[in-house]
Amino acid sequence: MGLTIGVDIGGTKIAAGVVDEEGTILETYKVPTPPTADGVTEAICAAVSEVSSNHTIDAVGIGAAGYVDDKRATVLFAPNINWRHEPLKDKVEQRIGLPVVVENDANCAAWGEYRFGAGQGHEDVICITLGTGLGGGIIIGNKLRRGRFGVAAEFGHIRVVPDGLLCGCGSQGCWEQYASGRALVRYAKQRANATPEHAAILLALGDGTAEGIEGKHISAAARQGDLVAIDAFRELARWAGAGLADLASLFDPSAFIVGGGVSDEGDLVLDPIRKSFKRWLVGGAWRPHAQVLAAQLGGKAGLVGAADLARQG
Repeated sequence: MGLTIGVDIGGTKIAAGVVDEEGTILETYKVPTPPTADGVTEAICAAVSEVSSNHTIDAVGIGAAGYVDDKRATVLFAPNINWRHEPLKDKVEQRIGLPVVVENDANCAAWGEYRFGAGQGHEDVICITLGTGLGGGIIIGNKLRRGRFGVAAEFGHIRVVPDGLLCGCGSQGCWEQYASGRALVRYAKQRANATPEHAAILLALGDGTAEGIEGKHISAAARQGDLVAIDAFRELARWAGAGLADLASLFDPSAFIVGGGVSDEGDLVLDPIRKSFKRWLVGGAWRPHAQVLAAQLGGKAGLVGAADLARQG
């Protein structure tokens, strides 16, 4: 199979890209994400049609944030789009006349990193994405493991604190409430309120109040030595590393790949995650340790992974 198209559905834009067998993006086209479910489907088709006009395309892969069934055809549930048992594969295929594969967006990103990014050379890889929430993907024995019903690797909704913070999924104490971009901002705001004298740089970058703190302010302040910003990253890393230690007990991979917006800060967040992972790894003094690696493809991972999964069939 030659060229395929990957589609990444974001909160503000839908990106479609033509990808070759080496994972290289040859051309992209973006459209704004419509507010309605039917509008999103139409936008996907429009983006695919536009980006494919100068290429011969064999198949299309779509990364969707939500639960995708075991046949990679139906979006069972999407938290940010009103899709409930949405037959997305059939609808898009009817409009574009090409084979379509639908996959969870975090699985797409994990596959992209495994094939063309930080996971190259590894057969057993666990990926997590530290973004607004926390997603993941499982590659064991060179295969993407989706579970019997297609909805495995929803790591963000493992309960790590019984009766803990309320999660958007309706449960309490989910991992993503303690290790995600949203959690990072909460930590920074709480600490800035409690000890504003240690958050001078952070507060100055915002509007002067703790409530005005955003993720970008925390990153910039931490790099300038702001104690509260640094401590917020350490708290996120403590939870992230402890969770990876639990996943090591489950899957025993050779590598963890950490992606998502938070991971863009590099060693500022990855070094403390590695330390926390080492601290909480059961039997860590006597067993081999998985590598904890930074994702390499950035925001392209989902699109590239979706395209390659379409190629795999």
